Amino acid sequence: MSTSVRIGVIGGSGLYHMDGLSALEEIHIDTPFGTPSDTIRIGEIDGIRLAFLPRHGRGHTYDPSGIPAQANIWAMKSLGVEYLLSVSAVGSLREHIAPTDIVIPNQIVDRTIHRPRSFFEKGFVTHIGFAEPFCPWLSSVIAQKAKTIAGVNLHEGGSYICIEGPQFSSKAESALYRQWGMDIIGMTAIPEAKLAREAEICYAIIACVTDYDCWHESEEHVTVDLVIRNLNAALQNAQQLIRAVLPMLASDRNKQTCPCPSALSNAVITDPAVISAEMKLKYRLLMEKYPDFR
Repeated sequence: MSTSVRIGVIGGSGLYHMDGLSALEEIHIDTPFGTPSDTIRIGEIDGIRLAFLPRHGRGHTYDPSGIPAQANIWAMKSLGVEYLLSVSAVGSLREHIAPTDIVIPNQIVDRTIHRPRSFFEKGFVTHIGFAEPFCPWLSSVIAQKAKTIAGVNLHEGGSYICIEGPQFSSKAESALYRQWGMDIIGMTAIPEAKLAREAEICYAIIACVTDYDCWHESEEHVTVDLVIRNLNAALQNAQQLIRAVLPMLASDRNKQTCPCPSALSNAVITDPAVISAEMKLKYRLLMEKYPDFR
């Protein structure tokens, strides 16, 4: 089996395997940023190839701050992934967004403090565009398909606030995020979204709502038991949604109209003449299509 694959799925809490993924091949990948959270499983769903990686590892061994996000995204890029679907558990900060609903967010606020947010380093400086943090084309494809699936209560758009964790929010924090206009809260979209953009991968989130964080006085406060209970219901819808989206992503007739595949074209500010050959070699996976940086 060839290891080249265009579609990737990163599974969040509770999603450690994909139902219906057959003809499995497990790939061990080493990257300049270490090894991914787990082996990447490549297989087919309804005849369409995809690569699947559990974000937290099988058995959930990585906390949000310990996830090797750089290695995860780099590994997907090395396999040829162009479209990356991220399934994430989130809390709701809005009354109308209820547990077991699905949200396709279009904005994000980064409140993390301990995570590497870029592949690039001193000697190779980039300023990637991030005004639209999730691929608008891929997000619209997911939302379009979600509207056709019975039982999916979809919210298209909304702002995701990403906190460091692993602790849940205090009541004061939860109330503050609501005042800021945030809609959902999670712990894993950063740095994934930023790294996917640097890797020129179309990236979108299928956010599975598990709870009302701790702001909602009439609902029970968020606990692991509550998260898992509601997550199991939401994940069934998320997997149906992924299955429905795959044919559109696999078809050459459906070309995206987003800037994601050329995000690095005007992002590098360092003079190519002063970038070392060793560093150019390190970043060849990301930069090989740009002649000045080979």
